[in-house]
Amino acid sequence: MIAPQDLHHCREAIRTGSLSFHAASKLLPTKVRDPALALYAFCRLADDAVDDSADKAPAVLALRDRLDLVYARRPRNVPADRAFAAVVQDFDMPRALPEALLEGLAWDAFGRQYQTMPDLLAYCARVASAVGAMMCVLMRVRDADALARACDLGLAMQLTNIARDVGEDAREGRLYLPLDWLAEAGIDPKAFLAAPTAHPALPALTKRLLDQADVFYQRSTTGVPVLPLPCRPGIFAARHVYAGIGGAVARLNYDSFSARARTTSRQKLGWLGLSVLQTVATAVWPVSAVLHAAPEPEVAFLVDAAARKSTRFSRSDALFAALAQLESKDRAKRSLDRAGA
Repeated sequence: MIAPQDLHHCREAIRTGSLSFHAASKLLPTKVRDPALALYAFCRLADDAVDDSADKAPAVLALRDRLDLVYARRPRNVPADRAFAAVVQDFDMPRALPEALLEGLAWDAFGRQYQTMPDLLAYCARVASAVGAMMCVLMRVRDADALARACDLGLAMQLTNIARDVGEDAREGRLYLPLDWLAEAGIDPKAFLAAPTAHPALPALTKRLLDQADVFYQRSTTGVPVLPLPCRPGIFAARHVYAGIGGAVARLNYDSFSARARTTSRQKLGWLGLSVLQTVATAVWPVSAVLHAAPEPEVAFLVDAAARKSTRFSRSDALFAALAQLESKDRAKRSLDRAGA
């Protein structure tokens, strides 16, 4: 069980750091909402630690060490880690799922860029679909079809985030748009990051991202009716709130370089109400054949890990290599720092 003081800390971290999830979580039943707050707090604080650090390698390596301690049942003595450790133990959380998030953050630490849409989806799988799979675990859902649709929702949400943040990311030296799309549009990635400007082709690329996100939003919807009934309003709400961000980008004529799209409290309340109505309607919805569609290749490993209920140590060779590269980079920097001191 999560200690009440730790849960309070997680609730406050989400209330101020993730308004969209905080709104959607209000419709989850307490037995899912509380561990979900702990999960999101741990993941959000880990993501922020990497994003906000000038030297990202130590932040990712610190997260690796934190996860090792969590799975050894010796978490750091801080609220988010203690709460997440309780979630891991209570729900038999497969280690491969938070490890996937760790790998995605390692890619961020490298400043990795993505040549094609499948390459970008592999990143989205790690930083977002992994969280969707973990949410299914919190609902005690291990069905492969439901997991695949939850991963679709993660892909859609992350593509929406990327579409919203094109300008902000560029000014921070980050670029997530597929490089082959940029080449087709005549945008040189190095020149764009060296001097970010509102290239006239960017809105079309942003729309293209959101069109792909819409495909995943639609497919994810077919999975909601197979979730436990009390959980459905919260998941519908998450889907509508994040899709609403994409709608806000569209209302800016897909210009997410010059302005940041925002949604209002009134809109969020409307989406929460719609989610309740949709949940009532699921009683008569026919099962869609789309529910049984194979998972995207980029998320199949997450579906597999969650369905198997395995918490065993499962760090992948790719993650080992990424972490070893970060350790080498960190050692080299510390060596230079000592030499210059």
